Amino acid sequence: MKELKKKKILNTNLIEKYYPMLYSHLEYPNKMIYEHFFDSAKEHPNYIAYEYFGKEVTYQKFIEQIEECAKALKSIGTNENDVVTICTPNMPEAIIMFYAINMIGAIANIIHPLSSENEILHALNISNSNKIITIDVSVQKIVNVLEETKLTDIIVCSPSENMKFDKRFLYWLSKGRKQELPECDLIITWSEFLSLGQSYSGNYIVKKDKNDPAVILYSGGSSGKPKGILLSNLNFNALAMQAKEIVMPKPKEVILCIMPIFHGFGLGVCLHATLCDGMKCVLIPSFNYKKFRKLIKKYHPNFLVGVPTLFEGLLSSKFKKDELSCITNIVSGGDTMSPDLKSRIDDFLSRHGSSAKVRVGYGLTECTAATCLTIPTEMREHCIGIPFPDIECKIVKVGTHSEVLPNVDGEICFSGPTVMIGYINDTKETMQTLGKHDDGKIWLHTGDIGYKDNEGMVFFRQRLKRIIISSGYNLYPSYIESVIDKHPAVNASVVIGIDHPYKVQVAKAFIVLNEGYKPNNETLNSIKAFCEKSIAKYSLPYEYEFRDNIPKTKIGKVDFSELEKEEKIKKR
Repeated sequence: MKELKKKKILNTNLIEKYYPMLYSHLEYPNKMIYEHFFDSAKEHPNYIAYEYFGKEVTYQKFIEQIEECAKALKSIGTNENDVVTICTPNMPEAIIMFYAINMIGAIANIIHPLSSENEILHALNISNSNKIITIDVSVQKIVNVLEETKLTDIIVCSPSENMKFDKRFLYWLSKGRKQELPECDLIITWSEFLSLGQSYSGNYIVKKDKNDPAVILYSGGSSGKPKGILLSNLNFNALAMQAKEIVMPKPKEVILCIMPIFHGFGLGVCLHATLCDGMKCVLIPSFNYKKFRKLIKKYHPNFLVGVPTLFEGLLSSKFKKDELSCITNIVSGGDTMSPDLKSRIDDFLSRHGSSAKVRVGYGLTECTAATCLTIPTEMREHCIGIPFPDIECKIVKVGTHSEVLPNVDGEICFSGPTVMIGYINDTKETMQTLGKHDDGKIWLHTGDIGYKDNEGMVFFRQRLKRIIISSGYNLYPSYIESVIDKHPAVNASVVIGIDHPYKVQVAKAFIVLNEGYKPNNETLNSIKAFCEKSIAKYSLPYEYEFRDNIPKTKIGKVDFSELEKEEKIKKR
């Protein structure tokens, strides 16, 4: 606690009651992301940092892997402030690369490996990325758009490369031997890449300021188009320090890293914060809820962190009486959780040996993924908890900077050390999202509606932005519509979210065709194929419906509520 000022929060009795050791301010050292992690790692070098398909790596070995990767990056000409893209699931190569990029003063640009070719191209070009590490199954998409990028190096890794020998052999038999790399002079394998760094003798460590750019993650922004969110060293280190105070993890505790690293929640909370606390991260590159019991029996995790649909999978698994006794903390984020679901999960945990209660979190990638967390014994409907240390929450009248009274709905805004630098190459969008208020502070306008009660608890009502939450992922209807509308057969389209038994919601597209096109399977298949070129697999419409017209309101706007009402009637 030596880095904390001895000044307790005094503004609410509720916070005092449940967090007597929570201080109002943390001292954030001028360190880079890798430095903050290294300082922690060197305190327990022999603890296990991560496990991947049975192969364990200590913190000391992990540090060595990062330094080896940093040298390799320098050997292929990576310079300070270069942008290196990571396009993989949760794999050792990805987290090694993440810290190595930071060590040499470059910027990590992290994207979904299931992104479409056009989405990959967009992310590479708006970030000016010249190097990329990707998984073998995604490399062809990169090669297909190569001529339109500034890429000079494509580092390719296989999911099996860091597995134990027996696991690696089984993977090769089932999948690996079927995967051939395309012909391309820029491709280099992970092992070849690392070998280049062995002879590097120059300096590979760059000292940068805590406020300097370090990471680019992607979200929709208020317009729904993919936006590159620029985050600093401080953003990630502040999150790690805040999470430690409000969650209080212990070294050696185990977390299942199911949330992907291209998701702010996965990278910031599940990975960096836990590694900085000396925990063991079990890397899960691909999650199947049907294997939930197997994962828990094998790894005995203390922490489960995920989206509500993940915990729906937990409820559908069959456990013996005390098989969940290892779980001491369970945090849900990425979407709102109903009181009914929380109650069912809490009861399920209790009946299977765990005393943990679900804590519901809230955050945006623009605020490094986590800003609020509920108090386990104070779960209330629509409550998203109390802000993290040093995070201020203000509820303002929509479209203004004017704060409203307690218990009055308004737009949720946050200020603090985890607020993003801004959107890359988009000053207009940045200015709409980040506002300097009369108090002189920069406030992040979330686009979400909610209120604060008299005790300082924050409640979520609804989203100002038209976003569909599907299995914890944000789907942006306006972006999907913009792609569909470019098809020559389409006159107009509207996308809404419809209920789904497991994913909570999925996208449905309503389409009005141009004259001369028929609403048949041939037209439908053509539109689907067209969408697959520009929309990530997880964002594709789950259903399509041809219509003669789109319902409108009296002032001529699309009547989304009418479409949603029609869908609910159909499902009855």
